[in-house]
Amino acid sequence: MKLTLHIWRQEQGASTGAMHTYALTDIPEDMSFLEMLDLLNEQLMKQGERVIEFDSDCREGICGQCGMMINGRAHGPLKHTTTCQLYMRSFKDGDTIYAEPFRAAAFPVVCDLKIDRSAFDRIIGAGGYVSVSTGQAPEANSIPYAHETAEAAFDAAACIGCGACVATCKNSSAALFTGAKITHMALLPQGQTETAARTQKMVAQMHKEHFGHCTNTEACEVECPQQISVLHIARMNYEYNKASLLHK
Repeated sequence: MKLTLHIWRQEQGASTGAMHTYALTDIPEDMSFLEMLDLLNEQLMKQGERVIEFDSDCREGICGQCGMMINGRAHGPLKHTTTCQLYMRSFKDGDTIYAEPFRAAAFPVVCDLKIDRSAFDRIIGAGGYVSVSTGQAPEANSIPYAHETAEAAFDAAACIGCGACVATCKNSSAALFTGAKITHMALLPQGQTETAARTQKMVAQMHKEHFGHCTNTEACEVECPQQISVLHIARMNYEYNKASLLHK
């Protein structure tokens, strides 16, 4: 495959960035998008140029580090797919591809396609701890809990924190991410005691990080690699309103 690449280059967060154009040939269609960038970086190193910075870790669609906008869509043209699991067979020979970092005030650019997602970490950190009894673990069946509820908690916990929901939202809202994290612990018996305080603190931190408000376009669910449901946003609102009424 032959491709023309327009990639955002920005040496550091405080500097001015711009799109740079590169041409690549002989790209195997079974190569992943990140492997294609690796190939481009090898070419740049041979030419004595600075390589393109981008985030990656597991390259298995698990860690959530690889997010970038590809042709205007978070993670690229496929639904529910991370950038590292996007393969070049999704493009055509001779295509022009635009790659740039996620755009959100809460996700400042670090360098090129790398962004700072630590705002997500601070939202999770604001939730604090859960109360659990120390000592020997209880027998699993001693805690009566519906299988459906446990599965719902696991579905919420599946969020990998990639930030695609924020990047694709016209308001740069983190409601889907925060809602999933609140729902996960609100459904489990271990998280019940601190649910009200946790919800209030996490929502407050979300606003403090300058994420936008949710206006229910549901674009976040469409682009989420883990197919996290927008119903978790409804659960977050329910828990927040309940906490506000009970803990004025």
